[in-house]
Amino acid sequence: MQNIHTALIGVELHHHIKVSSTHSLSILSTSTPPSTGQFRKGYDTQVIKPMLSFLRATNSTFMVNAYPFFGCNADTLDYALFRGNTVFDENTGLVYTNMLDGQLDAVYSAMKLLGFTDIEIVISETGWPSVGDESEAGVDVESARDYNAMLLQHVTSGVGTPLMPNRTFETYIFSLFNEDLKPGPMSERNFGLFHPDMTPVYDIGILRSEGELPMPVRSTVPPEVPDPGQMKQWCIPKLNADIKALQENIDFVCSQGLDCNPILPGGICFSPDITRAHAAYAMNEYFQAFGRNSYNCDFGQTGEITTTDPSYGSCKFN
Repeated sequence: MQNIHTALIGVELHHHIKVSSTHSLSILSTSTPPSTGQFRKGYDTQVIKPMLSFLRATNSTFMVNAYPFFGCNADTLDYALFRGNTVFDENTGLVYTNMLDGQLDAVYSAMKLLGFTDIEIVISETGWPSVGDESEAGVDVESARDYNAMLLQHVTSGVGTPLMPNRTFETYIFSLFNEDLKPGPMSERNFGLFHPDMTPVYDIGILRSEGELPMPVRSTVPPEVPDPGQMKQWCIPKLNADIKALQENIDFVCSQGLDCNPILPGGICFSPDITRAHAAYAMNEYFQAFGRNSYNCDFGQTGEITTTDPSYGSCKFN
């Protein structure tokens, strides 16, 4: 991870590409109740703590594969599937309404023991199989659909977890397709939202029926040409963007062979001589030159796209 980050620094992409690594919940020695979560002894100080230090220093995230499916049994199935059962943590007095929150808070508690509560947790994998062996509890299409649909609703709601309230979680559903040739239990081959032939296994609320899809209409009337001024977009710094980060954006853009002379002393955009104004010009130059895609204006989440022309006086933005 350190070597990759060093390589990114060498090409000045370290502010745009963050380095992390995923972990299964087997890195925890205890996880129930969530407040007792801690990393495995030896692994905690030799691997996890140095990694967390690296993630903090590089403003990256801690990634965990959280699977209530692998942590539940017939008695805790409803709790794992967001179906209303609750668990009480006597140490904190907090009530948990689903197993995923408990798993995430166990990871948070383990990080807290090492002194790291300021690093965002990303759910790098989670999901539920739709077909499995007879010995596997809750493996059916309805359960898989319910878990992933409630997951989508929960992680985007802003409710957060009992120990991490008022937040959303970047989450990756495993998986897009069933893997029909994967070895192991039958459930391992059936975590997908779609079959290998691209037909859906089930819908978690993201599909549209054929009746909802727009139908192509052939018209003899020439399409109206939109006003280019209405379509024009520019990239500018966010209002809360850190000044140091904006200066790094300027340095990065100017290292890419783009013309930064207008923001140098004597240039038509040098005044006002403030970092935010110079960054707006530089970031927009990069945005315009490299395709005008949303990611061309990300700049480590310090940029945003606007349809209001930021030009002023004789300083004209492309």
